[in-house]
Amino acid sequence: ERQAAFAPAKTALVCADRRLPYADLAATVRQAAAALVAAGVVRGDRVAYLGYNGIEQVALFFACARLGALFVPLSWRLAPPEHRTMLADCRPRVLVVAEPFLGPTAALADATAGLVRVALGSAPDGWLPWDEFVARSAALPPPLADAAAAPVLLSYTSGSTGQPKGVVLRQDALFHNAVNSTHMHDLASTDVVLTTLPLFHVGGLNIQTLPALHAGATVVLHPRFDPARAIDAIERDGITLTVLVPAQLELLAAEPRWRTADLSRLRAITTGSTIIGEAFVRKNLHRGVPLLQVYGATETCPIAAYQRCADASAHPGSIGKPALHCELMLADGEGRAVAAGESGEIWIRGANVMDGYWDQPRETAAVLAGGWYRTGDVAHADADGWLYVDGRRRDVIISGGENVYPAEIENVL
Repeated sequence: ERQAAFAPAKTALVCADRRLPYADLAATVRQAAAALVAAGVVRGDRVAYLGYNGIEQVALFFACARLGALFVPLSWRLAPPEHRTMLADCRPRVLVVAEPFLGPTAALADATAGLVRVALGSAPDGWLPWDEFVARSAALPPPLADAAAAPVLLSYTSGSTGQPKGVVLRQDALFHNAVNSTHMHDLASTDVVLTTLPLFHVGGLNIQTLPALHAGATVVLHPRFDPARAIDAIERDGITLTVLVPAQLELLAAEPRWRTADLSRLRAITTGSTIIGEAFVRKNLHRGVPLLQVYGATETCPIAAYQRCADASAHPGSIGKPALHCELMLADGEGRAVAAGESGEIWIRGANVMDGYWDQPRETAAVLAGGWYRTGDVAHADADGWLYVDGRRRDVIISGGENVYPAEIENVL
């Protein structure tokens, strides 16, 4: 709403041949929020979405924020039985599903019974077409008096146990994450961000997408990643920032056009999601675009540590330093900070850390102690404070009394 007041004609979202100025995006959010109210959604309710990246998905997120509801983006990479488990766990009031996932989801009649079921596409029996859904409007309640404290995102992660856990993130966590991203990327309203990662992950939603909208920038949103289309967007739309995981970087590098593509406006590429060694970084710097590492987890929104543009070439392989609004400690087995050069478990504390796991108090207590989120990742810092991830705590190999982490061996190889 505030960005629309300042710059109503400024392009907010570009997706699938649709271009929405901030004024239109604000109106779309109001329409979605009114439809949710008409469907009976009140503060604390959940609204689930299953589909590729799209404008409706973004609008539903902001509509939930406005009402104090929780947005639940479901991974389209999972199978229907896994969706059944998550729906039974979070018990949403509204479920919005896009093609081509309508058929498999409609077959989950036991898991979707009693929900307001909305179809983005040809509606099966018992489902409401999206256009009819948003036409059923109701008066919006007044703005939340304590919006910062309201949970807004319920993001499922399997973690290291394989059992789905719903991470609960407050609006305040997403706000501080946006400030961290702004510092990391020198993000401004003049930026044009390309999002190809799925928005069901906090990496796709929170590293640049929501921070860009907070900054009044433009987001070019692709339904799915396609390397040729990504290159087209970088050249045609004047992309200045993007987030690409290593697998995407490899696919881009394999495109013949990548070697000659016009990257003159691309200020930086952010990457993460796995341990990234110095050799990989140097190999992917050949086009002269800084490759910034970001570190975090779903539980940290995710931005907890990062490099900035000036750091990328000087510290390849490092995940950077703790985020602007975040504390990070490398702890030994007794919870004490380790010395420089020594490995310790990464503990994170700050406004960006989750409230806990949905309806799982025991699992929450196991990873949150004294406000610290215990990541299970192991890292060391050099004398200047640059952080390097060594591996997962459970992956350690003890050889002759010495701790050996797989990442150390992988970097040598």
